[in-house]
Amino acid sequence: MRKPIYIRPLTAGEQHTLQKGLRSPNAFVLRRCQMLLARARGQTARVIGEALGCDDQTVRNVLHACNAQGLAALPRRSSAPQRTPHAAFNATQREQLRALLHQSPRTFGKPTSLWPLSLAAEVAYTEGLTSRLVSGEAIRRALARLGVRWQRAKHWITSPDPAYIRKKNGATG
Repeated sequence: MRKPIYIRPLTAGEQHTLQKGLRSPNAFVLRRCQMLLARARGQTARVIGEALGCDDQTVRNVLHACNAQGLAALPRRSSAPQRTPHAAFNATQREQLRALLHQSPRTFGKPTSLWPLSLAAEVAYTEGLTSRLVSGEAIRRALARLGVRWQRAKHWITSPDPAYIRKKNGATG
């Protein structure tokens, strides 16, 4: 059997807020208020869960959240991770990336004349623009912050024949 989770004694203001929450049109807030008031009366998480038709672990999660955040734990929050995205490039590095991409990949010993995002990420790492190897998506985001749209390169068929354009126009109309 698990140890019971205790919540601190509720102040008069908190008690009033929870009682007011019992009349909330928001079912999520209502359910959490019911859980906290039942626990304040001394009921266990299992008894509360059975009475409210939810799992006892759900009750424990609410009690932990209330102990950590107080009544700020009542409203529903996003279930997405609370991480802020880390920008791989600062403003100076983005400008250096732009300058790097204005050069040919062959300058860096690569066997292509096109810049796929993965190759740009690799060269940015080897040239010291980033401290770690980043993804192609990080390169695309850095370029988007510069106002540059990145599109896949298109291969055009050309010929070294000096009359190629005349012949091509004659064949295609």
